[in-house]
Amino acid sequence: MSFEIIPTPDFARSLKLLAKRHKSLKQDMLVFVAGLRENPLQGKELAPNIRKVRLTITSKGKGKSGGARIITYVMAVSEVEGRVYLIEIYDKADYDTVDVAALKRMIAELGLL
Repeated sequence: MSFEIIPTPDFARSLKLLAKRHKSLKQDMLVFVAGLRENPLQGKELAPNIRKVRLTITSKGKGKSGGARIITYVMAVSEVEGRVYLIEIYDKADYDTVDVAALKRMIAELGLL
């Protein structure tokens, strides 16, 4: 599969802040991105093309259930190629639920909807 992984500026900012708290996050993200290229449709679908994927933060030692959540937006050209935008990342301990309407606004502001 040839899916291009594109982090948004908001994602990069959130990742940087989270990486200061969790030292293993950068390495965990490399593993995550490799898996995302293989299966861009992983995670729970929140709305059409918007998905929430669980990420293990190794340094927390709590597995996927206590790790981070990554919001992705998948633009598939075909079943084997397209783009995956990394919209947001947050620690599950910081946020319990995600506002789908706010995510749609963020994606629209990026010109993706």
